[in-house]
Amino acid sequence: MCYNLYGGNMYLLYGIEKYLIDEKIRNIIKENNLDNLDINRYNLENALLQDIIDDASTISLFQNKKMIIVDNAYIFATVNKKMLEQNTDLLIKYIENSNPNTILIFTLLKDKIDTRKKITTLIKKYGKIEEFNTINNISKIVIDLFNPYKIDNKCINLLINRVGNNLSLISSEINKIKIYKDNDYNISEEDIINLTHKNIDMDIFKLIDNILYSKKKEALECLEEMIKYGEEPIAITIMLANQIRIMYQSKNLIKKGYSEHEISNILEIHEYRVKKALEKSRNFTDKKILSKLEELADLDYNIKSGNIDKNIGLELFILNM
Repeated sequence: MCYNLYGGNMYLLYGIEKYLIDEKIRNIIKENNLDNLDINRYNLENALLQDIIDDASTISLFQNKKMIIVDNAYIFATVNKKMLEQNTDLLIKYIENSNPNTILIFTLLKDKIDTRKKITTLIKKYGKIEEFNTINNISKIVIDLFNPYKIDNKCINLLINRVGNNLSLISSEINKIKIYKDNDYNISEEDIINLTHKNIDMDIFKLIDNILYSKKKEALECLEEMIKYGEEPIAITIMLANQIRIMYQSKNLIKKGYSEHEISNILEIHEYRVKKALEKSRNFTDKKILSKLEELADLDYNIKSGNIDKNIGLELFILNM
């Protein structure tokens, strides 16, 4: 079969903001009036391009158009680790002569793609490449997510300070608030405080930043804030050590070519924690990260051995940076 239409139905959506990528896909689905029966989803880490292209080339049984979503499309990035071997020549042939009735979407949760690759150049020529690394207006997104409920800027900032700027987590917390509020459409500060879960990772990463940058005053203020919210100094010490360890492990695994998804499976933690750890680790050398990890290990030992008071120990650790 020979197709003779010039692109428009192929997308490469990449970036670290998964929520924005998912929202883009939802909009494409809506624009094309597709339902679940018209959509097939693959993961390129365990599916072959041959099967995906065969699917893309066939006609939908239910209506004229269908959609194929291909997640973890590492073939568009620079990959060091040996991944599932793919025949990208098949994709090149398909892109140059694609099925106009198939919407083909590749997604990649990485901040960069390899623009030198032929398949990347062809997607740009025959389809669309869109980047989702930054949130241009998080306040507007929060307002849209709350719609038809009303929320002011003060409450928006409170929500972000408590939950963080991960849109997937924000969306989940907003849905929880809306269910609780029911027919009361006005969102208050009390609603945000009482109904949302404070993301302790936000405080931990702020504390880690201050420690690694040797900002004693800011680190002590952050520590005081966490203790005020009921966190125990020994628990903070353990959390600090765990997060810094994740930073070190994630940084070294990404160097070996593992994806964030693979790292989350290896470390058995949520993918969001891997993303945040990698964001932080880029600013520091392995030596710097390891030195703080060793100091925290000594602190933990001294507290548990009774050599130092847990409250004084963590404060001294910060003061001696």
